[in-house]
Amino acid sequence: MLRLLFLGLLLVLSGHAAGESDLPFVVDPAGTFNEPWAMAFLPDGSLLVTEKKGRLLLVDTNRGTTEVAGVPEVDYGGQGGLGDVLLHPEFGQNGLLYLSYAEAGDDNTRGAAVARAKLVDTGTAMELAGLEVIWRQVPKVTGKGHYGHRLLFSADGYLFISSGERQKFDPAQDMQGNLGKIVRLHDDGRVPGDNPFFDQGGVTAQIWSLGHRNPLGIAFDSEGRLWSTEMGPRGGDELNLVIKGENYGYPEVSNGRHYNFLPIPDHDTRPEFAAPKAWWTPVISPGGLMIYSGALFRDWQGDGFIPGLSSKALIRVEFDGTSAREAERFDLQVRIRAVQQGPDGAIWLLEDGSGGRLLRLMPR
Repeated sequence: MLRLLFLGLLLVLSGHAAGESDLPFVVDPAGTFNEPWAMAFLPDGSLLVTEKKGRLLLVDTNRGTTEVAGVPEVDYGGQGGLGDVLLHPEFGQNGLLYLSYAEAGDDNTRGAAVARAKLVDTGTAMELAGLEVIWRQVPKVTGKGHYGHRLLFSADGYLFISSGERQKFDPAQDMQGNLGKIVRLHDDGRVPGDNPFFDQGGVTAQIWSLGHRNPLGIAFDSEGRLWSTEMGPRGGDELNLVIKGENYGYPEVSNGRHYNFLPIPDHDTRPEFAAPKAWWTPVISPGGLMIYSGALFRDWQGDGFIPGLSSKALIRVEFDGTSAREAERFDLQVRIRAVQQGPDGAIWLLEDGSGGRLLRLMPR
């Protein structure tokens, strides 16, 4: 249950979250959650926050927090549970939102699913109405890792979904499934006819790009280019420029190595695969991606921000056309799960884990 914090406590906790008083922003905690995973701002400035165990919360920092009823049952455990939340581009007219989550299957299998529903205020409660599943990972497999399932709409109204390879390696190259892929759909789950593999039909028609490991962040820049952050194995976290029909090589290539220390050929040994535009060893464990367009941090307009889990940092990336590089790293001393730009241009973060805080970053 979220608790709103008094101003004095906010100031005390701000110093703890930032770790260093000379950060270029002030860190104001706005509440705490149990394993928060994602957030989305509503037109009125309130926000939705997902918790992995299956709660969707409507947060208004002036009026408190309301749990939204009607969330689908999630398969909680490991990296699985309730994941991303995304508003339809015409949410103001249709009230539709999208949720990703881990869904149980037969014989101890599971996989990610995406559902859409209408957010309804009944006068006494907030609830999801008319929920329907519009996409599923195929096939469902055993294990509880690498779901991916970040959600994003393009400016022309297509829904992009990042789909992890579920720690099974080879499915990232298997065109008969959608694991280890980024997929592109219409807002109702139908497959667009101009997808690169549409003519092959079935699940293959969904695929926009392939050869991904665990893509946990997707964002468009101001020129409409799609970027994705991806967790590497032991080393080799990636920032990719995602191109229609491209193969990013996993598990055939990686700039990291397997967890058992067995080598994987580097990207430069296989030029037929698309190489990352930036990569990290030691890893940063990227939990998401946001490309900033606000007015509060004018010097950062057009820059990317990556929430770091094991790195316990917020990483700023500068782009130069189709090139990218790490420009700055802000040590926050806590695992950061998600980053979003607020309606006023503030940068908002979610800490990972039990007691994870919602943090608002404002210029000093």
